[in-house]
Amino acid sequence: MSTAPLTAASPAGSSTRGQLNGILFVALFAAAVTRIAAIPAIAGLGLSPLIVGIVGGAIYGNALRDGMPASWAAGVNFSARKLLRIAVAFFGLRVSLQEIAQVGLPGLAESVLIVVSTLVIGTWAGMKIMKLDRDTALLTAAGSAICGAAAVLAFESTLQSKPHKSAMAVGSVVLFGTLSMFLYPVLFNAGWLHLDTIGAGLFFGGTIHEVAQVVGAASNVSPEATHIATIVKMTRVMLLVPVLLVVGMWVNRSARAHTNGAQDGAQHTAPRKLAIPWFALGFLAFVVINSLHVLPQAAISTLNMLDTFALTMAMTALGIETRFAQIRQAGPRALTTGLILYVWLVAGGLGITWAVQHLLG
Repeated sequence: MSTAPLTAASPAGSSTRGQLNGILFVALFAAAVTRIAAIPAIAGLGLSPLIVGIVGGAIYGNALRDGMPASWAAGVNFSARKLLRIAVAFFGLRVSLQEIAQVGLPGLAESVLIVVSTLVIGTWAGMKIMKLDRDTALLTAAGSAICGAAAVLAFESTLQSKPHKSAMAVGSVVLFGTLSMFLYPVLFNAGWLHLDTIGAGLFFGGTIHEVAQVVGAASNVSPEATHIATIVKMTRVMLLVPVLLVVGMWVNRSARAHTNGAQDGAQHTAPRKLAIPWFALGFLAFVVINSLHVLPQAAISTLNMLDTFALTMAMTALGIETRFAQIRQAGPRALTTGLILYVWLVAGGLGITWAVQHLLG
């Protein structure tokens, strides 16, 4: 009789060990990725550990995935889902209300107009012109509109979309964000953008994808431009919270409408269940905490470092779960959507920058 409990508990214990081993594997992988991202040649391209993580994870997941025990998959999934939400919440410690106030109404208007217009254009172009599914179009638009890979991760968690869709969106961020980092300073220094230092800060911070790419590009203009660009960029990050809440409600409403309209067939009887983005509210809470200065700067720096590592783990796990065969099905269309958004960010972004400077400056 004493053997029954042991036999019943054994699968659970094995499953728990497998999950922990999977998490540890992702953590070690992310540590290696962090070291690789610190190599000057990689860092000089503005490629953050998050980007290197998803690329490295995807290479492993497609070339060497048979070498990972199946029991580790739960740990990889935990890193790509639950750990991700925690990390996105802590990302709020990088933003403060005081910094946003420094750029005033022009900076806020720049951020809001860029984010809203890019999301609308990207979703419409992706679904109507390029015939992408809704999730891929939204993820691609979010990466371009808000904060690159971190926004893609946040949207992926809210939409509960497939890993390969996020990988396609991140690919767009990498390509066009890196292009911006090198192209923008050249255009500015050549006098082709017709912007002063403040305008350059607004334009760079309002239209470049990743935070690291913004800093890399603006540092080739001036310290003042870098300061303004960084604050504008973090204002875009701040908009992640309301955008996630609005998108979550929109998607839920669409799911209910689809269910109510599909009376035939059992496969259409259940609406798609979506995660309530509580991590977005956590993000906002940490913004408030950071603004109140209740934590010492040393603690903030340590938490930001740990948060970057957690995000790197999430991206690495996402890469491991990604399959290239799935990406190839919509890759060119997703990339073309990213190109459409990039043209908008450059041309439309210049128009928005000019307008906010002259009308609100």
